[in-house]
Amino acid sequence: MKMMDSRSLRSVSALLLFLQFCWCFSDGDQKSRPNFVLMMVDDLGIGDIGCYGNTTIRTPNIDRLASDGVKLTHHLSAAPLCTPSRTAFMTGRYPLRAGMGSTGRVQVILFLAGSGGLPPNETTFAKLLQKQGYTTGIVGKWHLGVNCESRSDLCHHPNNHGFDFFYGLPFTLFVDCAVGAGSGVLLDYQEMLLNSCKLLLVCVLTLLALRGSGLLCAGWRLLFHLSAAALICFLLWFVPFGLLRVWNCILMRNGEVVEQPMNLQTLNSRLMREAEQFMERHRDGPFLLFVSFPQVHTPMLVTEGFAGKSRHGLYGDNVEEVDWMVGRVVDTIDRLGLTEKTLLYFTSDHGGGIEEGPRGGWNGIYRGGKAMGGWDGGIRVPGIFRWPGRLAAGREVAEPTSLMDVFPTVVKLAGGELPKDRLLDGHDLMPLLEGSSSRSQHEFMFHYCGMYLNAVRWHPQNSSSIYKVVFFSPVFSPAGSSGCFSTGSCMCHKPHVTYHSPPLVFLISSDPSESVPLTEQTDPRVPEVLQRVQRAVEEHRRSLTPVEMQLTWRKTLWRPWLQPCCGTFPYCTCSEEDTHTTG
Repeated sequence: MKMMDSRSLRSVSALLLFLQFCWCFSDGDQKSRPNFVLMMVDDLGIGDIGCYGNTTIRTPNIDRLASDGVKLTHHLSAAPLCTPSRTAFMTGRYPLRAGMGSTGRVQVILFLAGSGGLPPNETTFAKLLQKQGYTTGIVGKWHLGVNCESRSDLCHHPNNHGFDFFYGLPFTLFVDCAVGAGSGVLLDYQEMLLNSCKLLLVCVLTLLALRGSGLLCAGWRLLFHLSAAALICFLLWFVPFGLLRVWNCILMRNGEVVEQPMNLQTLNSRLMREAEQFMERHRDGPFLLFVSFPQVHTPMLVTEGFAGKSRHGLYGDNVEEVDWMVGRVVDTIDRLGLTEKTLLYFTSDHGGGIEEGPRGGWNGIYRGGKAMGGWDGGIRVPGIFRWPGRLAAGREVAEPTSLMDVFPTVVKLAGGELPKDRLLDGHDLMPLLEGSSSRSQHEFMFHYCGMYLNAVRWHPQNSSSIYKVVFFSPVFSPAGSSGCFSTGSCMCHKPHVTYHSPPLVFLISSDPSESVPLTEQTDPRVPEVLQRVQRAVEEHRRSLTPVEMQLTWRKTLWRPWLQPCCGTFPYCTCSEEDTHTTG
């Protein structure tokens, strides 16, 4: 009996040791998983940053991030506009796979009270990290929709796409948000409605004057109908467009509207407060925080301490303020002792807008800009990763990479599994970042303008060459200019584009400015390039499946029953001082 007890005791001891080993191994695995802080600027040109060649705007914090980590020099957005680019970033897939492309004029979400947005069945990296025990948060801009069928369903909201916490702009920072700055949404439609209202009103007043003078006996029924038409025309303009600042320029904490319209003077300080508090609350990790800066999208903010400080006017002031905000994020990570436990990432959603003039970004040597399809000026973006102890400081990677690559990179590092029920277009970046591989997994990259395939980038295997085939180009207006100044933004459909037959071919690896297209006379490989790209396009198109379009007029236009509101609709107004709650 004693022998049996001794054996039992040894068995129990062995079991306890085994369980302790498993617990230690699991605990060690938990601690080895990094935190993630992903920082994205809005509309920042790659040429606006010191470490990418700028000499007039001071960006010491971003430059230090690059010197302490790995800098990507051929980093690309999947689209040259906010909504589709951010869709690709979140899902690791081309935006048209989620229906977030356009066949017409509307290329981004224009109204918070539209029904379009990131579909609920899409899988974001935040959703997968939640399954791995991560606390996930987003502070700043979203611009991927809010509601589908009612004011409170939040089907497109960050909380429904894997983010435990959201504080910021469900829409974006745009011209209407600044008092007296004008409007930036469908200006020609607004002008048409206003002119129609004026014409109807003139008709009514003229008929009244003629009736009063006895020169014409205009019937009261006609006057009533004309007056009603003038009133309806005015309301069709005023309700959705005249109140855009109230409808779109709001702040939310999770699903609650906390400020409507938002106060731009204190916006950045509050965003920084929320980002820092999120990291402090979850310092024991693991966590993922997406800091999505509302700048440097127009209107430019005038912030005390930064106004008039740069050598590049108000735009430069805003870039330098963003750099300061990046510094605060990095300092918080270091202060909390999370430096070697945190992968930091810095980028922009796409390039700067040429049409903005001095209020827009500089895209360096690259051709084109925001909303110009596949031209590199609109899609070549900064890409900086810092992770001391894991990534060597000061490395540069010139291989083609994409914002879509962040998805598989983050999910794999978190210990998660990539989804098997859908095709991913991004690839794990860690082999490139760590130097275990010198070759990008992207042989072909497809560049869309809305739903139209605009260009294809080909990096042949066993070659350092990178080709780009361009199928069409935007028609600049006025003629001879460098942008679409007449319409304010370039569009992707006829008659706003010119198709090239044969397509233009550039050797991006030696001509990054896309200044001299190749011909069969200058490069005998051109026919081979066109043939190989055509086969790749056919293969790519076979991988596409029909989905519901999210940027149609029907889904984009303002609907009162979908409008987020912090009061009793339509009296939507509140200040965060009155609605603030801890989260």
